Amino acid sequence: MSRGNARPGRPNKQPSPHSYQKRTYRRLAQPGLAASRVQVMETDLHILATEQVENEALRLVTGIRKELETYIRNHPGFLNALTPLGDDPEGPPSIQAMLAASKKAGVGPMAAVAGTVAEFVGRELIRTGQQEIIVENGGDIYVHRLQPCTIGVFAGQSPLSGRVGIRLASTQMPCGVCTSSASIGHSLSLGASDAAVVVAPDTPFADALATRLGNEVRDGKKGINRGLAVAKEMEGVTGVLLIAGDRIGAWGNIELVRLELG
Repeated sequence: MSRGNARPGRPNKQPSPHSYQKRTYRRLAQPGLAASRVQVMETDLHILATEQVENEALRLVTGIRKELETYIRNHPGFLNALTPLGDDPEGPPSIQAMLAASKKAGVGPMAAVAGTVAEFVGRELIRTGQQEIIVENGGDIYVHRLQPCTIGVFAGQSPLSGRVGIRLASTQMPCGVCTSSASIGHSLSLGASDAAVVVAPDTPFADALATRLGNEVRDGKKGINRGLAVAKEMEGVTGVLLIAGDRIGAWGNIELVRLELG
């Protein structure tokens, strides 16, 4: 599944075989957790958990993708919708989560797909025995830790990339930390942000809102201020971080920390 970063009037960009970018940031793991990787078609998860979880995570990803693919076949407008769609109480939980997140953020439902997969996989792994979990899906992360942790921000060619982290308190988790970018990845963005990061208790919503805020950042400082203004009007947001070139803006209950490049 690809995640659409778009507004009305332009189709979502679909991934090409050459669109994959090597995710070197995945080498920066959290200490004390075991790493697993699960890849099914476009879905590529990096999971840090109490123990190895490849088999269970593969089963979960396969099930969620089957739900999504079946729903898209039966509701063809869902895939390329660039604005929110109506509720569907008969849809599977993953679809309902995407519809709700997109409605709240004001974007199409596929803008929430990566965050939805990350959270649904992470929650189920916690339910079935993992004490702590981090599920990263192309820059969209579900975090459930029992101690504070820092999430580094990868912002493409920005001089701030890899130099800024978001420190999460244990009381803020579980939560989603999701990123949209116009300079990284294959998803369509109408903005010019190197990183639009949203922290929220609901990962599908964090993903959808990151898309929305990324679209708002089109012209440097003014765009960052516009994105922050949109975030302030939203309910259920812990905080946001916006990076465009050498400019940065933040709002909310988030602690930024300086990271040293290795």
